[in-house]
Amino acid sequence: MRLVDTRPPFAGLANLSEGALASLPTPCYLLDEAQLRRNGEILLGVQQLTGCKILLAQKAFSNFDLYPLLAPCLAGTEASGLYESRLGKEELPEKENHVFCAAYRVDEFNELLDYADHIVFNSPAQLAKFGPAAKAAGKSVGLRINPERSTQEGHAIYDPCAPGSRLGTTRAQWDAALAKQPGLAALLDGLHFHTLCEQDADALAVTLDAVEEKFGDLLPGLKWLNFGGGHHITRPGYDLTALEACIARMQEKYGVQVYLEPGEAWALNAGYLVTTVLDTLQNGDTSLAVLDMSAACHTPDVIEMPYRPPLLDAGEPGEKPCTVRLGGPTCLAGDVVGDYSFDAPPAEGDRLIFGDMAIYTTCKNNTFNGMPLPPIWALAEDGTCRELVRFGYNDFKMRLGHRA
Repeated sequence: MRLVDTRPPFAGLANLSEGALASLPTPCYLLDEAQLRRNGEILLGVQQLTGCKILLAQKAFSNFDLYPLLAPCLAGTEASGLYESRLGKEELPEKENHVFCAAYRVDEFNELLDYADHIVFNSPAQLAKFGPAAKAAGKSVGLRINPERSTQEGHAIYDPCAPGSRLGTTRAQWDAALAKQPGLAALLDGLHFHTLCEQDADALAVTLDAVEEKFGDLLPGLKWLNFGGGHHITRPGYDLTALEACIARMQEKYGVQVYLEPGEAWALNAGYLVTTVLDTLQNGDTSLAVLDMSAACHTPDVIEMPYRPPLLDAGEPGEKPCTVRLGGPTCLAGDVVGDYSFDAPPAEGDRLIFGDMAIYTTCKNNTFNGMPLPPIWALAEDGTCRELVRFGYNDFKMRLGHRA
């Protein structure tokens, strides 16, 4: 029977006692081990049913203390550069290590060869520059392609197929490069595309049509095809059957090994951010609360994406009697998480818990305004909590300089 997740985003807190919650410092990240394991089992099921391999994109979740929970379910890691590749090699040395970067540095590439076993290049020029050395080192070499088929709605910032995108090689670019350097094709073991962002398998099917139309003649004889990330596989309601059909379609037709490299799917709804209300105020008709967490510092995707994270026991604006705008303590006027409604207005000292805080948080946070980085805790399946790491003044100061 296929495992799917139908649980709400705060289901993992059911075993967390009031006492355990009260003992947590705020703000702090709380990573949910049970949900991480559940996500991993869903992704493992897809691999077992289809024969595909699913990698962890560390750009979304790189809390290596919890890699052992995911290790039985993942084929390897995907990195965006040298440091992530090294992290994957150090923490999961027996797993595959894939890397893609829009442009590699000469002074880093030899070290990268110590860690990565699959190296994907963004352009024919990068393939020509570094590909021979990668092949000589026994690495599997790929090229990121741009199928020029947008499937996203909303912000072009997340669309690698938008006009003028720097990500991926179009067919026209490939043909022009091959006319000048016919030997480039011999370097390739596989192709890679990444066009999705928090999308279902219907968008993948549309993308595959474009991949076949533009690059289908290159696939026979290649070893692998990487579908990239952006697959919301562990989201409740995701169409797993359609995904499996997409994988089977390409593997059976072209004889390639299919890879996927989601980030969010591994840690979706597997973390919380616990925060305390520092102050409340009223500005005209707007009720406000200032928290000890900062959207700009601790959940930057709230502003960059943008998105409004779920909040335990809160509703949409106007859904409950009291609507309050929640924001952080920094000097940035836009340091706002969003508007939420409550049965009663939050008071100074109240604790609030945001959900889906395992992804793009601990790996993107910052110390703007000298804001301390929140400690990271883990929530075990039995409801107990343990601290993984804490940060202090030196973590702020030493990233800006050093004085002996």
